[in-house]
Amino acid sequence: MSKIIVIGNNEQREYVLGPMMTIGRHPDNSIQVLDRIVSKEHAHIIRQPDGTFLFKDLGSLNGSFMNDQRLGNHLLKDGDEVVMGATRLRFVAAAPPTPKQQVMITGGTETLIRQRMQADDAAREFLPEKDIPDVEALRRDYEKLRLGYELSRSIGLETDLNVLLNKIITKAFDVLPADRGVILLMEDGEPKPRIARTRDGRSEQISLSTSILSEVLGNKAAVLSSDASIDSRFSGAHSIILQGIRSTMTVPLLHHGELLGLMHLDSLITASAFGEKDLQVFSGIAAQAALAIHNAYLAKRIEQEAGTRAQFQRLLSPNLVEQIVQGKLHLEKGGKLSEITMLFSDIRGFTAMSERSTPQAVVLMLNEYFEIMVESIFRHQGTLDKFVGDEIIALFGAPVPVPDPELKAIECGLEMLRILKEWNQNRVAEGHVEINIGIGVNTGTVVTGAIGSSKALQYTAIGDAVNTTARLCSAAKADQLLVSEETYQRVAHRVAAVKLPPVRVKGKEKELNVYNVIGLRSNEFRPESTGVGPRDPQ
Repeated sequence: MSKIIVIGNNEQREYVLGPMMTIGRHPDNSIQVLDRIVSKEHAHIIRQPDGTFLFKDLGSLNGSFMNDQRLGNHLLKDGDEVVMGATRLRFVAAAPPTPKQQVMITGGTETLIRQRMQADDAAREFLPEKDIPDVEALRRDYEKLRLGYELSRSIGLETDLNVLLNKIITKAFDVLPADRGVILLMEDGEPKPRIARTRDGRSEQISLSTSILSEVLGNKAAVLSSDASIDSRFSGAHSIILQGIRSTMTVPLLHHGELLGLMHLDSLITASAFGEKDLQVFSGIAAQAALAIHNAYLAKRIEQEAGTRAQFQRLLSPNLVEQIVQGKLHLEKGGKLSEITMLFSDIRGFTAMSERSTPQAVVLMLNEYFEIMVESIFRHQGTLDKFVGDEIIALFGAPVPVPDPELKAIECGLEMLRILKEWNQNRVAEGHVEINIGIGVNTGTVVTGAIGSSKALQYTAIGDAVNTTARLCSAAKADQLLVSEETYQRVAHRVAAVKLPPVRVKGKEKELNVYNVIGLRSNEFRPESTGVGPRDPQ
């Protein structure tokens, strides 16, 4: 229930709001405010037909204020505070009942089905005028088109589902003599109440008959019926029983044969409040409503897909992004153990280069460099983990498993070196210094998943194997692609590599066996075939 909390004179009082509350200094008021500058009858709070409350100042001498603005008529919102002299009146709105609380589906109601008719589907084609058999058919088609036009003009291009459903119910009340309306939408194969409204805005429970719902859902038919809530106390009073009869219409929401839900209208006035014409009209409204609901679903799905695509296209290759968006691939939520291959790459001498260049030039160079490197990662089905300064970190085999991740990472590293050589030729021709990189590749078991805070999440990998890859990258000289023993043993039959002296890296007690990859075996071990080779073969 909505209420007013009166705060003043070191005390706090609560009043439950009725249809009309008077406020003032005089004790006859519904809410007495003991403040000498408050008028005897200062203001009213009036409940509106839609259940909201209107504050109305009665032209008091000293006025009523909110946020230092003098009030006349004001529709109260939850938390509003009205100031009268030294007294504050805080409005607390009652939480509106949810549709599930307002709608009760019961089998205890006696139901008389008066008429059934096949429901319209908005996708049904309209015949050419010359093919229409009679005037009545023409009239029916005209009425459906008219209702479709009226409803489309009312709802426009609304894509917010809650707003859309409210507009549909409002339009149904405009066209049909109904007192109450409900829209249920299918969720997990069951109809769930999404909106329940009365014509006058009052909150009351609406009962739906399970037999009627079964009829509409099972046969996809529009049903005109009467429900009588028989009370045993009135078993001998036929006239009182009749007064409890409710005239109802329930129609399916169909789009291209797909059942999206159903709409229900009822009238408490008489059992014959609705007739065949009303059922036809209501069926036409439902057909157009189904089309609008389908479009709202479609708009929401497009919005979600756009968000998903934007989120993953920065990390994954385009073909993997499309598979995820289409639901063909699923990403695990939270961290999980994965055996993957990691690639680290960074620019040699970057700090000294930065000192010799302007910040703007460094940023421009990095953007161009990252652009061509990331394209190579995506071409080889890698995932961009992150940029750390001039360093690039890529994952192969996560979040989506790929065949031969070790080979793909090495092929990617070789291509990065080749592309860099071509890019450097253009840079040197333009008078810029040459860029050189070192690359480290390693395979191991790590934890992969979304890491971060509730406001900033990033897909990444954590574990000792990640640190090892970083150390390999640091050990690599310019134009070297160093791989670990673990990675090399898996691709030895596919790559050409030179074993280097063991390397001692920070954080490891034992020295690491490393290999400098110079090409693929299909290229007959020729370093020149890759366009790169070790600058310092050791």
